[in-house]
Amino acid sequence: MSAQPQALAAVPLADRLDRALIKLGEWVAWIFFLLMLVILTQVILRRGFSAGLVALEELQWHLYAIGVFIGAVYAQANNSHVRVDIFHAGFGPKAKSIIEILGLLFLLMPFLLLLFWHSLDFVYESWRIDERSLAPAGLPLRWLIKSLIPATMVLLMLAALNRLLRDAIVLKRLFSGTSSNTTEGGR
Repeated sequence: MSAQPQALAAVPLADRLDRALIKLGEWVAWIFFLLMLVILTQVILRRGFSAGLVALEELQWHLYAIGVFIGAVYAQANNSHVRVDIFHAGFGPKAKSIIEILGLLFLLMPFLLLLFWHSLDFVYESWRIDERSLAPAGLPLRWLIKSLIPATMVLLMLAALNRLLRDAIVLKRLFSGTSSNTTEGGR
């Protein structure tokens, strides 16, 4: 990432929402510790006792899915997601804001809306049939983990809208010549 992140506009409501999303990400990050314990237990059972458990195998997938989905929300809210910084670093503040706004409006938001919309039937059907693992010793409540898909898309859209608002304010200030009331990282 670039050495000096772009200053983001301070927006009280957006700041609170971003802090909440970041806190959620920090809290859920502990799931990776639990995931390591589950993997370690499964390896010991399988290699040491030739008795792996299907439920532990499926639990690994579920924990990993939770960590990745909420990690994406954390990265967007914290503005720490991956960019093509070899280009981004050479742009001025106006160009960075314009590219960010265009990327959010025409790439990220349509993608998130599409995922959200198409996940609704997927999740509804899972809830309707009370989906569970097909393995006899697998985990029940598969609909619960699938419900994370639209929920995560909503959280990502909120974080993206926060960023869009911040960049629009920064861009307006840059074009009007004022640069007061920005904070490093927006928090």
